[in-house]
This record gives sequence, C-alpha cells and structure tokens, in this order.
Amino acid sequence: MLASDKAVDREQFKEYPFYGEDFYCEIPRSFRHLSFYIFDRDVFRRDSIIGKVAIQKEDLQKYHNRDTWFQLQHVDADSEVQGKVHLEMRLSEVITDTGVICHKLATRVLECQGLPIVNGQCDPYATVTLAGPYRSEAKKTKVKKKTNNPHFDEVFYFEVTRPCSYSKKSHFDFEEEDVDKLEIRVDLWNASNLKFGDEFLGELRIPLKVLRQSSSYEAWYFLQPRDNGSKSLKPGDLGSLRLNVVYTEDHVFSSDYYSPLRDLLLKSADVEPVSASAAHILGEVCREKHEAAIPLVRLFLHYGKIVPFISAIANAEVKRTQDPNTIFRGNSLTSKCIDETMKLAGMHYLQVTLKPIIEEICQVHKPCEIDPVKLKDGENLENNMENLRQYVDRIFNVITKSGVSCPTVMCDIFFSLRESAAKRFQGDLDVRYTAVSSFIFLRFFAPAILSPNLFQLTPHHTDPQTSRTLTLISKTIQTLGSLSKSKSASFKESYMATFYDFFNEQKYADAVKNFLDLISSSGRRDHKSIEQPILLKEGFMIKRAQGRKRFGMKNFKKRWFRLTNHEFTYQKSKGDQPLYSIPIENILAVEKLEEESFKMKNMFQVIQPERALYIQANNCVEAKDWIDILTKVSQCNKKRLTVYHPSAYLNGHWLCCKATCDTTPGCTPCTGGLPANIQLDIDGDRETERIYSLFNLYMSKLEKMQEACGSKSVYDGPEQEEYSTFIIDDPQETYKTLKQIIAGVGALEQEHAQYKRDKFKKTKYGSQEHPIGDKSFQSYIRQQSEISAHSI
Repeated sequence: MLASDKAVDREQFKEYPFYGEDFYCEIPRSFRHLSFYIFDRDVFRRDSIIGKVAIQKEDLQKYHNRDTWFQLQHVDADSEVQGKVHLEMRLSEVITDTGVICHKLATRVLECQGLPIVNGQCDPYATVTLAGPYRSEAKKTKVKKKTNNPHFDEVFYFEVTRPCSYSKKSHFDFEEEDVDKLEIRVDLWNASNLKFGDEFLGELRIPLKVLRQSSSYEAWYFLQPRDNGSKSLKPGDLGSLRLNVVYTEDHVFSSDYYSPLRDLLLKSADVEPVSASAAHILGEVCREKHEAAIPLVRLFLHYGKIVPFISAIANAEVKRTQDPNTIFRGNSLTSKCIDETMKLAGMHYLQVTLKPIIEEICQVHKPCEIDPVKLKDGENLENNMENLRQYVDRIFNVITKSGVSCPTVMCDIFFSLRESAAKRFQGDLDVRYTAVSSFIFLRFFAPAILSPNLFQLTPHHTDPQTSRTLTLISKTIQTLGSLSKSKSASFKESYMATFYDFFNEQKYADAVKNFLDLISSSGRRDHKSIEQPILLKEGFMIKRAQGRKRFGMKNFKKRWFRLTNHEFTYQKSKGDQPLYSIPIENILAVEKLEEESFKMKNMFQVIQPERALYIQANNCVEAKDWIDILTKVSQCNKKRLTVYHPSAYLNGHWLCCKATCDTTPGCTPCTGGLPANIQLDIDGDRETERIYSLFNLYMSKLEKMQEACGSKSVYDGPEQEEYSTFIIDDPQETYKTLKQIIAGVGALEQEHAQYKRDKFKKTKYGSQEHPIGDKSFQSYIRQQSEISAHSI
C-alpha cells in the first residue's frame, strides 16, 4: 500500500499557512485511521498540539485524489486508542444452596495486541465490568510489565440473577429486558508511576445478547475510544486543513500470474516504434505522466532494463522536438521517468555531495540577503554578497568535482541523451550539454538545494533565513549549470543579475562542461556514435615497462597519459602519436599498488587481461583522482575482476601471497572504488500489479486509443480532435499491443475477482485478522454480499 498526502507542518507568522508539499509513505495493511496532527511552535521551539484530522480507512476512497477541507478535531488521551483484545465469554446455569436458579457468566481475557507505547513504556492491565441499570461489578487483571502485546489468560466470574418468571431449565434464553440492560465492559489501562494516574488505552462494550444463540462466545475486538462528553466541543473552533490524499491498496499475486503483462512491458525498449510499446501506451492513457513513470521506472530498474527503455523514449521525443532550446522542457513521460530514476538512483549521490555543506549553511546562519529592500537593520549588502558568493562557489565546486561519484545508471542515461541530441541538432554544439544539464542541474541539484528536507539532506524544514539563502544559491547554481549565452538576462530581479557578475568567467563554463562530459561519458562503445571521444583527464606520470617484448628492459619512464571515454593511452609527449592504448572495455580493475613492490609511493595498477600496467602519479591526490576516474569509466565492464594482487609479480612470485604462477587469481578482494550499480528494495511483482491497476483504471482510454488506431488505419485525412491527444506513429503495431494489454488486464481482473470470492467465503468476522469493530471489513462484507446477490 502506498499513501501520499499534502502538507502537515507549520508555517510561521501566517494566519492561513499554505504548504504545498508531497509526502509518500508505506502504511501497514491493518491500520484503522490515517491521522494528521497540527502543532504550534512557540519562540522557544516548543510544540503544542492544536488538533488533528483522522480519516477512517473505509472513507479513504471517498476522498481519493480530491482536494478536501477537513475540520480539525480536539486531541485527548481518551480518543487516541489502538490495539485489539481477544475475549471469551461463557454462560452456565447454577443452582444455589437455597435452590434458586441463577446463571454465572465467565469472562476470560486472553491477550491483547498492538497496544500503544505511552511515554516510552507500556505496563498494561485490564478491568472487566458487568454493568446494568442497577449494578456495576468490576474486576481487574494483573499488570503485565514492559509489553504492548500482553498475555493475561485470566477468568472472571459474575452471577447473573434470573427473574421470578423464569421456569425453563433445559436451556437458557434471555428475556428482552435483560438483554438490553446488561453488558460486559473491558477497559485497558497503562499502569503509571506518575501522580496523574493510570493512562486509558481503550475499551470495548459487549451486550450479553451475543449469548442468545449459544452459551459461549469467543472473538477478537478492536479497542474503541471512550465517550467522555468531549463531543460538546465544537470542532470548527480549531480551524480546518486542506488535504489531497491518494491511497492505493494492492493485492499482489505470485510472480507467474504477471508473466504475460510483465514480459510485454519489459520488451518495450525493443518495439519499433517505441510509441507502440506497452510502457509508452501506459504514459499515454494515464491522466498524469508521473502516475505511469513511478511503477515503470521501478519495474525497469528491478530487471536492469531502465537505460535501454529511457534511451528509446528519449530518442523518440528528441526526433519530435523542433527547437533545440525546448529539448526535454515539457512534462513528458521521458522527463518524468528520468526524474524518478534520479530520485531513486541518485539519493546517495546527493547525500555525499551536498549534505556536509547544506548542514553547515543551516547551522552557521550567515546573512546572505542581497535584495536591498529586504536587508535587516545592521546588515551590510557587500558582506552579504561575499557570504553568498562563497557558498555558491563551494557548492559549485563540490558539484562539478563529483562526477566520479555519479551513479552509473544515471551516466548511461545522460550518455544516451547526449547522443540523441547531438544527432538531431548537429549544427548546435551546445545541445549535447544542455540536454544533460536540464536534468542534472535543473531537476536534480537545484531542487535538492532549494528543499533539502525533501531529499533527506536535512531532518526538518529550514528556518526562513536559511530557506532564503538556499533559494538564492539554488537560482545561481541553476543558471551556472544551464550554460545559457545571456546569463544576466535569466534573472527577473536586478539584484540577482548584479550578483551573477561574480561568475561571468570562462572557468565556470569550462568546469560545467568538464563535469557534463564526465557524467555523460560511457565506457560502452557505441559504433553508431557521431561524437568524438570525450577527453576526461590527461597529464604526465611515470610508468613501468610492461615486458611486452621478451628481452625488453622493465624500467621506469615518464609518459604523457590521456584518458577518454573510449581508451587509456600514453605517448612520449603531449600531441605525439600513442605508444600504447588500452580500450576501456579491457580494463578489468584499477587498484593501488603497495609501496613495497618497487619502493615507490603513489603507485597504482591498471589490470588488463594479459598483464598489469604499473603507474606512479605525482602525488597521492593525483593518484586517487586517476584511480577514481579510471574506475568510473570501466566499472560496467562485464569481465571486471572481484579479486586482485595488491603487490607486483617479481622474481618469479607475487610479493603479496608468494604464489609462483603469474596467472594465479588475486588474493585480495577488489575495492571496487565506486558502486557499479544501485541496490534498491523493489518488488517487481508489486510494480506490475500497480501497472495493471492503472491500465484497469484507464480502460476506457485504452479502448478509445484502439478506436484511434482503427481510424488512422482507414482514414488518411485530418486527425479527429478526440484522438489528437494520443501519440500513434504506427497504428497497426499500436493496435496489436493494445489488444495484448487488454487481454492481460482482463485475465488478471478475473484472478482478482476469484480471490475476492474465495476470501469472502473463508474470512470470519471477529477473527484475529478481522476483529469486531473493523469497519472497513464490514464495508467489504456488504459489497461482496451485494455482488453475490446480483450474480445470483
């Protein structure tokens, strides 16, 4: 299940705060209420509760994906209950010493589950009361220490006296007046050491009429809030909260049920044209593109097919784009899928890149306001500009130097975007950069700087001053990354244009281009590529001869090394012809070399299938930079090693493990340097179920799209307006895919219907899974009863 809601926080100094924030969270299937609490924070940063909105589970569909105003309710201890109780009651006839017939009620409290933790502890006990108009007899269980799932298993006996008119002895049958007047009440309490007394955890009330059909009764019950007269308080006095709640609940079958639909989706990247694929069709029929993007991206990531899929839909979108200045600017399926991929794959990348500097900005609170109108008393505009410039410089530097940490899946996607843009607009040399920067700067780094709490960079919302500082930084970083020719014109505010003059230097554009070159390079050689190899790093280093000649000297020589996304070469001097070249796909590992090998510092090794190339960098920083960038471009090589020798092979043996054969496998695990891929907790079947639900929800649009395919196939004139919203490049292929989708969705729909019928037959109301008081299950029973009656 996935639930998302908007805005549950506090905005200072406003009587009517607007939040406009999205939160996505997993919620347990057995919940009863979805609650939102509103707090007030005072000047001492202490929070006091104002009120709450509690939506019952069975009402969520009523408000699904609709903006709704909810009245705030008062919050008190008697209404905050959770958990369930297992209870058993038995009624038996007893003849007293005087010959009077009465009935004894045995009430057994077996156990409770899911009781709330109060002030960090839970020491529960129960009171059991037989209550009527003229009597109230209470008994109490023992206290169970430090558990919110207590096992009591205690029995309490109550005498229920019969009226004089009672004469039957063979069986027991209540008279109506007795049934209506007697009940068993069970109250749960937390035994507290505080002077305020024990805390109420919940209650349940059971009329004795449940024993009419049988003398024994056993069931699970949900605890209920206590009616303490608080209903007299007017909820409208507290105000109201506007929410848009999207709640989805899916039943996921075993994997084989989804094979037809899943296989159809996963081959989308290979369908020609891609607009006729199942994944692209999902984007066409969904009301919002992100509805389709979220499960599609997760499904393709899970099966390792996200790069070819995004490459295919991006290439199709670029072909439809007429102006290079508008490339990837709309909210298309491509844009939303790349956004979602960056959000999933790039979260750790954001953390290591931005979190330290963002935390410092939040803690230090340097004044950075550069709008003369908003300056506070005592602030100096020039000092503020310098503070802001230093922050922008530092964040710009950590971003542009973070290329080696960018996840491989993002780099491969950026490589395909660069290639598609360069092929489509061959006369525009900047489009290969703007195609990538529009995502990595505009949709990734800039939003994370602007709202760090949404990207787990800060635990809470930033204060107004820090928020303003981050806004100014985000605007500047976004403009620096855009590589637009007229930077100052990008700002509406004159003070921002003035501030940007600090950054009108070529070194900033060069740094952005070098960063974009690195993250959009790929070690996977594309023979159809029209681009020249991208230069990633070059410089002098010392290398040891590899012994390629049988009688050659294995000495050390200074050489000019050059790394592109295609190969790693060295030559005598810069500009000379290469003396040796290692294709990127032949690099099996890049690791440090222990100093003992040649009594030389700052050495590393580039391991190839036949031998290792030993290299000494100028210093330890240079050595690390070369290792990182070489690892980056080679980390997706299929034959990459898992173990290596940290020392050299000299005088007939490896110095590290003393093995004598030079082909002996390594003795130390490879460091890997950087994660070659991301590990995500994704359930492929669940994502396929979500996609099925979307197809089922928009079935009418699928059918309308079928009509559009038929119309295009037989009519070559102007397109009908009702069909113009669909992208249909090949009507016949699209129709064929639509037919398969509808068949797959229909088969799954039948399985779901059968599952619900079976569940309805097997499920017992009052069981541990569905305790009495479960209103959502009562609603489900009513629906199934109506369906059964209708089918009969």
